[in-house]
Amino acid sequence: IQILLYVYVAPAEQEKLFVQKLRQCCVLFDFLCDPLSDLKWKEVKRAALSEMVEYINHNRSVITEPIYPEVVHMFAVNMFRALPPSSNPTGAEFDPEEDEPTLEAAWPHLQLVYEFFLRFLESPDFQPNIAKKYIDQKFVMQLLELFDSEDPRERDFLKTTLHRIYGKFLGLRAYIRKQINNIFYRFIYETEHHNGIAELLEILGSIINGFALPLKEEHKIFLLKVLLPLHKVKSLSVYHPQLAYCVVQFLEKDSTLTEPVVMALLKYWPKTHSPKEVMFLNELEEILDVIEPSEFVKVMEPLFRQLAKCVSSPHFQVAERALYYWNNEYIMSLISDNAARILPIMFPALYRNSKSHWNKTIHGLIYNALKLFMEMNQKLFDDCTQQFRAEKNKEKAKLKEREEAWMKIESLARSNPQYVMCVDPSGLNSPVEMETDGPFIEDVQMLKKTVQARAIQVIQRT
Repeated sequence: IQILLYVYVAPAEQEKLFVQKLRQCCVLFDFLCDPLSDLKWKEVKRAALSEMVEYINHNRSVITEPIYPEVVHMFAVNMFRALPPSSNPTGAEFDPEEDEPTLEAAWPHLQLVYEFFLRFLESPDFQPNIAKKYIDQKFVMQLLELFDSEDPRERDFLKTTLHRIYGKFLGLRAYIRKQINNIFYRFIYETEHHNGIAELLEILGSIINGFALPLKEEHKIFLLKVLLPLHKVKSLSVYHPQLAYCVVQFLEKDSTLTEPVVMALLKYWPKTHSPKEVMFLNELEEILDVIEPSEFVKVMEPLFRQLAKCVSSPHFQVAERALYYWNNEYIMSLISDNAARILPIMFPALYRNSKSHWNKTIHGLIYNALKLFMEMNQKLFDDCTQQFRAEKNKEKAKLKEREEAWMKIESLARSNPQYVMCVDPSGLNSPVEMETDGPFIEDVQMLKKTVQARAIQVIQRT
């Protein structure tokens, strides 16, 4: 039945009317199979929810003790439901810019239920000591299950709702963190599919920001065992900005975590996925922006070995993103203080690609990096140039020695009476055409003796 509005009821009767409206809103309607059914009563429920939102928003002392179980029950009846199967459980990752999300058919009612519950939690009259009897671990667990909803509007409301609960119920905080950890573990090691990872990470970003110092051991374990392995999931692009924010928050809290974080990033560094590699470079620069010089020294050599590989990447976006590090003043100050160890690592990749990279933009960025290195320490730059040339000459000499060795082998082979029988007439499988790293001189001498011995045996038989 349609219930009267609050304005027509005496103040003494308003609590009773409030309870009646809450119970009325526990009636569920079918929006999916038969969207045109019960249109009148769907509108009655929508109007009742809207009125309760306004009532709780503009009146004080309306959240009395009998209201708490009714509100929580109404929320649970409307929200805690089995989510439909995923529209793309094993296919390509969801792209927010290209793919259309699956929207919840009952959203006209669900949205108002979320809005009402948030106003309830945020009301100055709200008392967590009373509410904790009804908003318990079971309630939180069911709320977390809804984060796998494909509707981004619902996930956004869930994010705000869970954050409010975390802030108001101190006794539930450890439980909430533990259950979020479990969702992440299942996502990383079992399913690799969950729609709410970005929203959960966004909540965690705020939680991490409020961690007291020094950090507890459980929080450090969460970083190393949960957040860092999230980098290896194939759908990283969906939640990477939120993940990078969480990691940087940890490093701002405790700089001693820098080394394990950077080494984990290098461990999970993509080998064949260039867009993912660009994401790693973005995150690494965010880390370098907050790194302490004493921590930078511990990771700079493996870090710049990876950057040298990125600069040499044939994918120009990877090379370009790596070379943009030289436009960062703080990173350049760190490089300048440790140029003696960094320049010898970077110089070969920079010099080689300044001539060989196919993209002209990369040439310009490399010349800029070389120019900065030259201005930083002219003598060191000259030493690296000479060392690079010496290495090149050494490589040329080694190549020449290898070619001569093969020529000797071919000559020895030709002297074998069975040479004509063994060699492919086309010449494609001749010793000269084979690819190898080249023999040492001892191997050549041993081969020569073997060929001579076999030739003598053939002559003796004939």
